[in-house]
Amino acid sequence: MGLIREPRNVDFSMRSRPMTEQEQKEISEFIKMSKAAALVREKRNSAARKRRAAKA
Repeated sequence: MGLIREPRNVDFSMRSRPMTEQEQKEISEFIKMSKAAALVREKRNSAARKRRAAKA
C-alpha cells in the first residue's frame, strides 16, 4: 500500500464543524450500546471457554 500524495495546488486538509447537541447525544448512545454489546459477547465467550476447559 503506497502513500497518497496531494496533487499540486490542491489541499486536502479539512476542518470539521462543531457537533450539535443532538449529534452528541446520538454518538454517546451509540457508544454505550456498542460497549454493552461487547460486554455481552465477552461474557458469552468467557462462559464457553470455561465449559470447554471443564470438559477437557
